[in-house]
Amino acid sequence: MPARILSIRIQPPQGAPEPGGADDGLWRIAEVDFGGVRQQVSLACLPEAVVGDRVLVHVGLALSLVEDDPL
Repeated sequence: MPARILSIRIQPPQGAPEPGGADDGLWRIAEVDFGGVRQQVSLACLPEAVVGDRVLVHVGLALSLVEDDPL
């Protein structure tokens, strides 16, 4: 089941330099909604993902964008 991205933030690990550098894409974390269940997942593999996108997630890592089916 794809999840919808609700919010995105940059969360580097403790001791890492402050956000604003070239590594920001590695530390992007999204809050996603799986039909009522909310989880935090990494967007390290999807630098193009934005709030509102649907993503395929496996073990806490968003792997690909999912297109909405036309009605």
